[in-house]
Amino acid sequence: MKIDARGTTLSAAGFVLICFFLPWVQVSCLGMKDSASGLDLARGGDRTLWLIPLSMLLVLLFGLVRVVWERMPALFALSGTVGGGLSAWLINHERSGTGKSSSLIPTFWMAWYWLGLLAALGVVGAALWFYVNRARSP
Repeated sequence: MKIDARGTTLSAAGFVLICFFLPWVQVSCLGMKDSASGLDLARGGDRTLWLIPLSMLLVLLFGLVRVVWERMPALFALSGTVGGGLSAWLINHERSGTGKSSSLIPTFWMAWYWLGLLAALGVVGAALWFYVNRARSP
């Protein structure tokens, strides 16, 4: 059974895009709880988080346009590698920057955050896998 690296890259990029709109972090204080998605965090302050959906849309665009992935596989692989790597870095950077703000208010990073981070790393791996497979084929 052969697994399609392009399809895997596209699926992972789509999943990162979906995770951006789902709750990432939950904050609780005195019995009250609130959560924020990547979209909320991008709107609320860290404008660089907007690069996550933009880079994933670019990966999806390059992966869906047949001319790009057939004739220029390096462009598709590069967009997946850079876009996935940048997204993974931004997602991780958001946690590392927010976690140090205060130890008085408990902050819980939800499953969608972790799944989005893993999927962004998956985009990188699948894009590299796509390029290696395309470079070897005649």
